[in-house]
Amino acid sequence: MAGVDASVVVAVAAAATAVAGSVVAALAYRGGHRNDSDAMRYLAVGVACIAVLPFLLVYGAAPVLALSDAQSLLAVSLANAAGLLAILYSLEGT
Repeated sequence: MAGVDASVVVAVAAAATAVAGSVVAALAYRGGHRNDSDAMRYLAVGVACIAVLPFLLVYGAAPVLALSDAQSLLAVSLANAAGLLAILYSLEGT
């Protein structure tokens, strides 16, 4: 019986996170548009930066740009920081 490669499991989990994050971000953006709420728009951007952007960076940009593991990790960390700042602004700044 053949086992599943761990990298495949990680990729599938990352893709599922990106899909779920896309749905949540789209719902937040629609809510922000419907209610003319900047806070909801910033929340949508934050969720997208935390859940979707890392997937795009690791599985899209990193292979195309031949990024090292350290550069990919830095990109993901910056995306997460930007997402958290957007969410913080959505909760505090508006």
